[in-house]
Amino acid sequence: MLKKSKKDDKAKSVKGKKILVVGLGRSGIAAAKALVGMGAKVSVQDSESADKVDPELMEYLRSKKVKCFFGEEPKDTSAYDMLVLSPGVPTDLPFVKEAAEAGAEIAGELEIAFRCGHGKYVAITGTNGKTTTTTLVGEIFRNSGRKTEVVGNIGVAVISKAMEAADDTWMITETSSFQLETVSTFRPVVSAILNLTPDHMNRHHTMENYGRVKSNVFMNQEKSDYVVINFDDKVCFALARNSNATIVPFSRLEQLKFGAYIHNDKIVIRDGDGKVTEFCGTEELQIPGSHNLENALAAAAIAFFAGVEPEVITKTLKEFKGVEHRIEPCGEVDGVKFVNDSKGTNPDAAIKAIQAIKGDVIIIAGGYDKGSKYDDFVGAFGSKVKYAVLLGKTAVKIKETAERMGFTHTIIVKDMEDCVNEAFRLAKPGDTVLLSPACASWDMYPNFEERGKDFKACVKKLEK
Repeated sequence: MLKKSKKDDKAKSVKGKKILVVGLGRSGIAAAKALVGMGAKVSVQDSESADKVDPELMEYLRSKKVKCFFGEEPKDTSAYDMLVLSPGVPTDLPFVKEAAEAGAEIAGELEIAFRCGHGKYVAITGTNGKTTTTTLVGEIFRNSGRKTEVVGNIGVAVISKAMEAADDTWMITETSSFQLETVSTFRPVVSAILNLTPDHMNRHHTMENYGRVKSNVFMNQEKSDYVVINFDDKVCFALARNSNATIVPFSRLEQLKFGAYIHNDKIVIRDGDGKVTEFCGTEELQIPGSHNLENALAAAAIAFFAGVEPEVITKTLKEFKGVEHRIEPCGEVDGVKFVNDSKGTNPDAAIKAIQAIKGDVIIIAGGYDKGSKYDDFVGAFGSKVKYAVLLGKTAVKIKETAERMGFTHTIIVKDMEDCVNEAFRLAKPGDTVLLSPACASWDMYPNFEERGKDFKACVKKLEK
């Protein structure tokens, strides 16, 4: 007789409950379908009008008798037991606050997946490096022979895999601050905070709030769990003082008595008994830049303290080539190189991309305004960035910042094709045209992936 998972009973806790799913993006759709499958009385809300909803999705909702609010908000949310918010939905919307005041629980898809699904969680957050580190950890776990799903903010709804996972499946989960706003019982076996720099200030308003939300990744962990955290980023590392988990620091700059660090140009980990395990040399990594060395340290620590064999970690670190849209070489025309860093969606990420490029740079930047300041971004240009080609809603803001700081080689254009053509005109053989926007994509594209694909398509046109 099969042993019943404890989470089978948890899944029953939503049966018959009135639940409103707010936002029908990737995670909202997955949450709605999973909740319907568990017998909840589901309603959905989205700011888009009904005519813009995918017809197949609309047919599914009708067939399951799901009440829909498209292009409108429910007039009364007091009857709902729970609201499940998609990551892009602010928690302070009036109808959300009204539901909470009436006693409804406010949760997110990640929280529901953890409660009702299966698997053991590794949760990776931080301002930058999440996708690279999550992908690398996923590769390490797969290469170790473990059942592995790579999910979360990386583009795969957690709940879409958690409901079918086994109890021993490892859910390698990229977690954003938006997702972590709405967790309450979520408890990973290993959590990680890679770094903390200003981002999403239009949503979190202060760094204190931003850090507090990021800290939710470990708020339910216990001593038997691990939190891997950046020792060199003092603002980030200070968050760990509120953790009950075993703190595993990683450092690119210092030798540690416990944790992951660099010794004799090799990645090493010193465990709780003082034993030092060597992994690969720093020059053997195929992902460029000091920030990627930090990502590799974090990934090695996560896998090591989750029990993965050092040989598997070493082999994967040597073989890993990075992820699409993150410092991704995507062509060379007449001696000019093109690099796609569309995932550089905040100033700090773009700074790291500039630092990773060898030689002179023509940078393409600008996009949706998340409330960021661009002084440090422009300050990182130094003598390396020759021109900044700007587009999107923040183009003027970046241009004004640059001029105030004495950098006058800026050009504002209307779209990506103009950006690529203008950057190529300005470049000389040996230069690199770098798309690293320092901004989100939502003013012109549905996501950073589509922006990166557009950039690569424009480069392809130049090659013809």
